[in-house]
Amino acid sequence: MIASGHAAEGPDATGELSQSGPVGTLPLIVVVGPTASGKSQLGIDLARRLDGEVINADSMQLYRGMDIGTAKVTADEAAGVPHHLLDVLDVTEEASVADYQRQARDTVADIRGRGRTPIMVGGSGLYVRAAIDVIEFPPTDPQRRAALTQRLEDEGPAALRAELRAHDPESAAAISDDRRLVRALEVVSLTGRPFSSYMPRRIHEPAVEPVVQLGLAVPRETLHARIAARVEEMASHGLLSEVEQLVAAGLRTGRTASKAIGYQQFLDVLDGGRSTAQAIEDTTVATRRFARRQETWFRADPRVHWLESAAPDVADRALEVLDTTLEDLGFRRR
Repeated sequence: MIASGHAAEGPDATGELSQSGPVGTLPLIVVVGPTASGKSQLGIDLARRLDGEVINADSMQLYRGMDIGTAKVTADEAAGVPHHLLDVLDVTEEASVADYQRQARDTVADIRGRGRTPIMVGGSGLYVRAAIDVIEFPPTDPQRRAALTQRLEDEGPAALRAELRAHDPESAAAISDDRRLVRALEVVSLTGRPFSSYMPRRIHEPAVEPVVQLGLAVPRETLHARIAARVEEMASHGLLSEVEQLVAAGLRTGRTASKAIGYQQFLDVLDGGRSTAQAIEDTTVATRRFARRQETWFRADPRVHWLESAAPDVADRALEVLDTTLEDLGFRRR
């Protein structure tokens, strides 16, 4: 039984999830969608209504100090709702989907074990899939990867792609960036299996079931305007100063963090490569492109229930979806 907490005004402001299925298996609610679609606020609203706790599923929000440029929720915005898997990495560390999978699933189990509702919120599609779906991660070997990276520099991507095509034509046709090309060859050489054989299936991991996925839809023009306004706000709230502080913490040596949208552009400002105005424009363009990729990723999953982000009663509509879906899974909200 989940007792309602932090109740808001309105007819659906309080609620409990009452279980008719196996004891201790509370639903995992997942809120996805493109950047600037309102995921964080919906996650908080649902947590307040369902006595829940939020689990971050934004790979860049894993990093300590990367706050302004990732639109990380502040303490005031969280309004007392516990948030997990924020600020768990230094900017010099490389984010790992495999590590996140373990940490996220452990967090889901911990929240459920305390009788509360886990609510995963974020737009990093592979991280979400890793947490909720059956997915196997192949082994890694830093020395093997380093050797392949050196070959990439010496021989060029065409030679490595031809080698991959001989062992894994599906991956060779699908992979467009050099880093994944190296990773695919690393996996083939270590396991003898095609890299494509490790791709996730749309089957929920039994350990985290039941799962309900909610997606936030935003018209393209509206989303573009939101992104532009958000980047302007980030700049005015001190993104350049944040980047300066992170440089002192080793940002330039971080393989993942230094490539984050916004941070990469504002690092160039520090280096004299572009103006602040140009960095704002370039960050806006890059973020819009990223949002399109997110939209494509999440729209491809038929299990996502889509809601209009701009609807004033979007939280109520989300609860209606939960009522219907959870009833099929052996739960009910009352």
